[in-house]
Amino acid sequence: MNTTKKVALVTGGTRGIGKAIALQLAEQGYDLVLNYLRNRTAAREAAAELEAKGARVHLIKANVGDVAKIKELFAEIDQEFGRLDVFVNNAASGVLRPLMELEESHWDWTMEINSKALLFCAQEAAKLMIKGGNGGKIVSLSSLGSIRVLDNYTAVGVSKAAVEAITRYLAVELAPHNIVVNAVSGGAVDTDALKHFPNREELLGSSAERTPAGRIVEPEDLANAVMFLLSDKAWMVRGQTLIVDGGISLLT
Repeated sequence: MNTTKKVALVTGGTRGIGKAIALQLAEQGYDLVLNYLRNRTAAREAAAELEAKGARVHLIKANVGDVAKIKELFAEIDQEFGRLDVFVNNAASGVLRPLMELEESHWDWTMEINSKALLFCAQEAAKLMIKGGNGGKIVSLSSLGSIRVLDNYTAVGVSKAAVEAITRYLAVELAPHNIVVNAVSGGAVDTDALKHFPNREELLGSSAERTPAGRIVEPEDLANAVMFLLSDKAWMVRGQTLIVDGGISLLT
């Protein structure tokens, strides 16, 4: 079933930051494809909330760290909608351990979900955008661990640095196809993912106290930045990582 409405894919789009982005896309009139990995209940609840806003929502369970599953994901989008206008690369995972305790499996899992996924999802997304003839927009979510050293964050930080590097290469190579590529990097956000940090309470408390803006970053702050980069107002912004952290990364 094809559609004349614009279609957006948000990986990891049923909870946290991804859901905040999906809500704003729904308000902008997009039809939505939401990818998730495990929590079917949360996915269905998110879909119902977005459908109440008038959006058509299609849920797809897939591990975006697996290239075969990525190809199946985008084939299903093509079959259901016949187009793709926006790809928000939000799904993330990772092992939080000191560098000396990391094992090969920890490294591989983190890099597959956080950085390999962007490259191969972007390839498939670009094919659909080029096929549609109107170009498109790609925005990824990164974090300050890509440029700062955070406790237990080695694998995730390196994977996010790769996301930002891939973003630059995609922006240049896809520009002739009318595809705009950027990223948003956030400070500490109190989402389900942060619950896995052993020093969560300390991290949140310290961030709130030190952030010049006077509070930690909320999912909506990142969603606002993503929506700006998806808008025509950001047309000349290419391959950039927009830091949304209330100014904390400016401090030594």
